Amino acid sequence: MDAKPRTRARAKALRQDMSLPEVLLWRELRGDRLEGLRFRRQHPFGLYVLDFYCDPVRLAVEVDGAMHYVEDRPERDAARDAFLVQAGIRTLRLPARVVLKDMATALDTILAVVREHSAGCSPLGELSPLRGD
Repeated sequence: MDAKPRTRARAKALRQDMSLPEVLLWRELRGDRLEGLRFRRQHPFGLYVLDFYCDPVRLAVEVDGAMHYVEDRPERDAARDAFLVQAGIRTLRLPARVVLKDMATALDTILAVVREHSAGCSPLGELSPLRGD
């Protein structure tokens, strides 16, 4: 799906203003470092910007900070995830605190989801083995 020009501009701006957990995770994902998987950061898709996206396995990885658990944000995230499912993209939400305090667990979780996809045993949809912030 093509991204709107406004979404592309927002993605470019977000690449320059990533949160600390996003920066740290990007250091681990960039350059095919995670078992040869190619991730894109702040990837525009439709009206949305995905924190990280791996096209071969159609996986969006979102780093959720505290703001994702207040007001109407959980509902907005659910609507966004549903939109992505319709486009064939699964969403894995990682709490920012996990990325900050236990990067190995964050990376293992991503790999587990990729392996499930590769084995054909993971349905499309939101994947959230780690919840809470």
